[in-house]
Amino acid sequence: MDFIKKIITAGTHKAPSLKVAEAAKVIENAQRDLNIAFMNELAVIFNKMEIDTTDVLKAAGTKWNFLNFTPGLVGGHCIGVDPYYLTHKAQELGYHPDIILAGRRLNDGMAEFIASQIVKMMIKNTVNVNSSRVLVMGVTFKENCPDIRNSKVLDVVRELQDFGINVDVTDPWANPEDVKRYFGKELLPMPVDMEFGVYDVLVYAVAHNEFTSISLPGINRPLIYDVKGLSDVCDARL
Repeated sequence: MDFIKKIITAGTHKAPSLKVAEAAKVIENAQRDLNIAFMNELAVIFNKMEIDTTDVLKAAGTKWNFLNFTPGLVGGHCIGVDPYYLTHKAQELGYHPDIILAGRRLNDGMAEFIASQIVKMMIKNTVNVNSSRVLVMGVTFKENCPDIRNSKVLDVVRELQDFGINVDVTDPWANPEDVKRYFGKELLPMPVDMEFGVYDVLVYAVAHNEFTSISLPGINRPLIYDVKGLSDVCDARL
């Protein structure tokens, strides 16, 4: 343990057993999954109330004990997976974990909700949905990371394509070969042409640092849907 402490400067905790250590890791990810699911459910509710979720969360965040989570897509190899290990074991033991599974269902359904909101935004702005062009910014499962495993951005892309939309994707972090194999799409290199007429809609799907400096046309820019609260200039956001 002394040797490990020298390597891991953040500190270590010796669990009393392997089961306890594994359970601790699983519930940490399940807890994050549920917190994000709550934010996603609020986003759906506030959308129906025509209230900006970001504004609500900023106001709520002024309270010292408010937990700073935001709505979004939940993918990756931990948060979207570990809760199923726990729920599977619970069901084997005869217990049905309602809350954990409800959070999973809600988070897994967010790609469909986001795609539907993008289409509604297009219709409200008289964009012909069928044969329109959409650029999705970011395909990894989280920001500033090359990992595309279990990325729910793929689900958004598929949902948009089901509407007859032509979808392009770009990501400065992702490996083009991985995206081709996993998404079945060619990854556009950055910078991408943002001039009017090239794309009808721009979707900020992942909050990569590189996207904060994207130069948009001053006039006649594409419609912007912001999943991650990345841009102050947007027409709709989660």
